Amino acid sequence: MAEQRQENAISKTFPVKAKLKPKARTPSKTPESKYWASFKSHKIENLVSSISSIVFSPVSTSKIFAAANSASLSLFSSQTFSPTSSISSFSDVVSSCSFRSDGSLIAVADISGLIKVFDVKTRTPLRRLRSHTRPARFVRYPVLDKLHLVSGGDDAIVKYWDVAGEIVLLDLLGHKDYVRCGDCSPINGEMFVTGSYDHTVKLWDVRVESKKSVMEVNHGKPIEDVMFLPSGGMIATAGGNSVKIWDLFGGGKMLYSIESHNKTVTSICVGKLMENESGEEAMQNRIMSVGLDGYMKVFDYAKMKVTHSMRYPAPLMSIGVSPDCMVRAIGTSNGTIFCGRRKKENEEEKGVGDFMGLMNTEEPRRRVLRPSYFRYFHRSQSEKPSEGDYLVMKHKIVKLAEHDKLLKKFRHKEALVSVLSRKNPEDVVAVMEELVARRKLLKSVTNLDEDELCLLLVFLHKYTTMPRHSGFLMGLTRKVIEMRSGDIRSSDKLKSHIRNLKRSVEEEIRIQQSLQEIQGIISPLLRIVGRR
Repeated sequence: MAEQRQENAISKTFPVKAKLKPKARTPSKTPESKYWASFKSHKIENLVSSISSIVFSPVSTSKIFAAANSASLSLFSSQTFSPTSSISSFSDVVSSCSFRSDGSLIAVADISGLIKVFDVKTRTPLRRLRSHTRPARFVRYPVLDKLHLVSGGDDAIVKYWDVAGEIVLLDLLGHKDYVRCGDCSPINGEMFVTGSYDHTVKLWDVRVESKKSVMEVNHGKPIEDVMFLPSGGMIATAGGNSVKIWDLFGGGKMLYSIESHNKTVTSICVGKLMENESGEEAMQNRIMSVGLDGYMKVFDYAKMKVTHSMRYPAPLMSIGVSPDCMVRAIGTSNGTIFCGRRKKENEEEKGVGDFMGLMNTEEPRRRVLRPSYFRYFHRSQSEKPSEGDYLVMKHKIVKLAEHDKLLKKFRHKEALVSVLSRKNPEDVVAVMEELVARRKLLKSVTNLDEDELCLLLVFLHKYTTMPRHSGFLMGLTRKVIEMRSGDIRSSDKLKSHIRNLKRSVEEEIRIQQSLQEIQGIISPLLRIVGRR
């Protein structure tokens, strides 16, 4: 009776599963990763070419952003992501753009070397700044200055402009290769940084009479983008597959190097992590980077770690974030902009009538449900239980395989033969482990006839040397040969299976010996390299 109760208890867990089957690893999502993934995506397609620059208006009330593509500058609404206007009066490809601090003007540079200043509302060209002899690659309005511009280009010259007079106030020399990027200080309107393909980033102060850079750092790769961090005392540089953070107050000391991209990092910007429900992550700054590998990375430079990563189906060229950090836009090399807008928790969904200001306050009349209606019998199907409700779940019917049914009826030998016929190694090992737990495996092997024993030997020949199951099957193989040695000697068919099994084991031993010899050669070399 005790043995019967034990077998009844064992038979309740079906279907059987292999204990050695590896489990798939599912990456756990952190609250911050969920925050960045909560931006609802929208795709803007059919732009002419690569999106080289994306800039949001610094005035939060304007709700627009500009995207440079081919020989035009397109303005989009950051609420509906629809195009609002386009500026096409360029003779060559647009390379960079920058809003003035009040959002009323925008400066645009193109590859012909010309810089134009437009009125954002009327799209009227107000100023033409021509001095670069080669393509102009970046232009920036100082954050605290409405009257000047900073630009740089392939002539390796950084220019400081008087916009009203359309004249160059300073030609800043020092770079030895193309100047591709720059940024202005958020705390001082007369200081800015520029990055070049000569691997250096230079800090400039227009008040210095010598017209030389006041500081220089070497990134080690051609610089694709550079920016000031919000404190004004640190900068971030992007070049090669790395983003590096530098301390300006500390004399240009490198604080950290982020090497999470597989290809060239093309653009970086600062994003803010808004307050969550617990209020622990209120307005924390993050560095957001995009690269030719198609990844967008979010980096917490306070903890020095990557907190979020997202893959896009094309190489990424530019990234921008709105002042309120509720909208982000990413430009690709194939003329597509991937926009994302985060919905506020207290924001209710509005219909088309609400958006157009035509909201109908009267609630629509609903038809009374009657027993003759289809909806009557499916009412409350989508309702969620409240906190005090007791939910009764319907038991799922588990479909059992043939060997599971036989195990449930305690027909152990038949279950083993059935699963061996299916030739699924996971199921076979699972049944064998179940029989070991019931102490019936060796008895089942003893009762196998010649054909059934052939099935077992064929399985052992194929899977005994498989690393996942070798620990279990090697011991079983030894027991089978010991228990059925008499039958094996008297049958030529069984002898051939044993020879095949012996050959595969000997081959596996030779492979293991070769690997140990290789390991003995490599290990001293690795120790020498580690010491260096």
